[in-house]
Amino acid sequence: MVMIENVSIFAGMEPQDLALIEQRMVRRTYPKHTILLSEGDNSDSLYVILSGRVKVYLNDENGKEAIINYQEAGEYFGELSLIDDSRRSASIMTVEKSTMAIMPKPAFHQVLKSNPDIAIHLLKDMVHRVRTLTEEIKSLALSDVYGRLSKTLLSLATERDGLLVIEKPITQQELANRIGSSREMVCRIFKDLVKGGYISSEQNQYIINKQLPARY
Repeated sequence: MVMIENVSIFAGMEPQDLALIEQRMVRRTYPKHTILLSEGDNSDSLYVILSGRVKVYLNDENGKEAIINYQEAGEYFGELSLIDDSRRSASIMTVEKSTMAIMPKPAFHQVLKSNPDIAIHLLKDMVHRVRTLTEEIKSLALSDVYGRLSKTLLSLATERDGLLVIEKPITQQELANRIGSSREMVCRIFKDLVKGGYISSEQNQYIINKQLPARY
């Protein structure tokens, strides 16, 4: 389980300040598939993921889902609504059992006032997220389905013993939702990549065995 001092916005703080922050937080554990926040909700708390994993997603009027991002232990959400008092712009759901440290809005504002460095860390994280989102929008606008899928697979993979491994379980439907495609199209591409020896699946993990082709 991640400790508060290892969360980016609290990095470099003095132990006594971290202790005060933890005193203002409530820890709660949620089962898999719990909706923590819904798009349009009034959000009044900062959520820090201590363990587990959540997905950030949108739904249209027909119930079609688009996954924006996945967040893991050490990351946080809910901070934007605490700054501009706007409603939630996306929904958050746990994809596995998860433990959160939750800080109410008044306590969050107190912490910001007494620790201005937190604001700097928040700005840096926001800039990083904006840059990542810009790249994803560029990919959606300029790449075909295969291009978007290959970029997503590479972004999810980490190097293990010379191979790229996607360790976190992810379904083809989730990938389709993330890149704005159909599950059938993603399934077809996967079959061809497996047939060509580019990708294999072992123990709920995808392994990228060699460089993915530039085009499909």
